Amino acid sequence: MSDDEPARKPIEEDARIDALEKRLSAAQQREEQRNRKTGSGADANYRSGNRVLADLLGGLLGGSVIGYAIGYLTDTNPWGLLVGLFLGIVVAFRNIIRAANQKPGE
Repeated sequence: MSDDEPARKPIEEDARIDALEKRLSAAQQREEQRNRKTGSGADANYRSGNRVLADLLGGLLGGSVIGYAIGYLTDTNPWGLLVGLFLGIVVAFRNIIRAANQKPGE
């Protein structure tokens, strides 16, 4: 069986097919480069904005909860809440200023 010759002759490679494959691969590479994301400037700004928002909310909510708890335990409730809220705001702004003074690569 293996000694029999095939009924059809194999088709030889065509130069046009090779040229088409080269053009197709070059077009695919250009398309990948065109669709590649260019930078992460907006993503870094988005992350820093979220960090500022989290610091503000965390400072306000954390300070008010801790201040209320201390005021409840010491029976000086409105003043404990106000002092805790003030300290939470101070800590939040300190964290925001520290984050603003850092370089983007850090």
